[in-house]
Amino acid sequence: MIELLFNNPLAFFLVFGSVLLSLTFHEFAHAFIADKLGDPTPRSQGRVTLDPRAHLDPLGTIALLLTHFGWGKPVEIDPFNLKNPVRDSALIALAGPASNLLIAGLLTVLFHTLSMPEILMSIIKNLAIINIFLAVFNLVPVHPLDGSRVVLVILPRTLALEYQQFMDRYGLFVLLGLLIPWYNGSSPITTLISPIIDFLTRTLFG
Repeated sequence: MIELLFNNPLAFFLVFGSVLLSLTFHEFAHAFIADKLGDPTPRSQGRVTLDPRAHLDPLGTIALLLTHFGWGKPVEIDPFNLKNPVRDSALIALAGPASNLLIAGLLTVLFHTLSMPEILMSIIKNLAIINIFLAVFNLVPVHPLDGSRVVLVILPRTLALEYQQFMDRYGLFVLLGLLIPWYNGSSPITTLISPIIDFLTRTLFG
């Protein structure tokens, strides 16, 4: 993304700023739902806010600039504060991807209803696709992604416990393995989520 700064500074600030806001909304959604479900941890840490400074991870922001891939500061929760820890943790996890899909939907409405220069339409479409990517990527059921908590609701109790124990111990290594490009230059996780992203993009934009 950094090359865009030199080629088109205006587009860079629009895209980079919008991506940071998307990450902010994603983490805020986690914190907001956790707070509503009875866990005061995010509020005590100042995370129930739309102020980007509360949600952006310095290393993740730098990575976004350099590699087109970044992350926000994870929202900490305490399951013991939740009435139904497994179900409520899944709802908190779903809130982040849901916020990105909501943003993508709003951007799609703007794309189809407003008359604007072609470059702005291109930026809006790309931002919607970025939010679709954030939603789908985070739903992959591998720790520390949101999907690793969502899948626990679906699995039988015994299997869910074994899966959680495995992911808590090895999830990060599994994720890194999925992100590394294989012999054809494409990573396994790209192969997994690309058809879903393409389907959603075609559905929204035709």
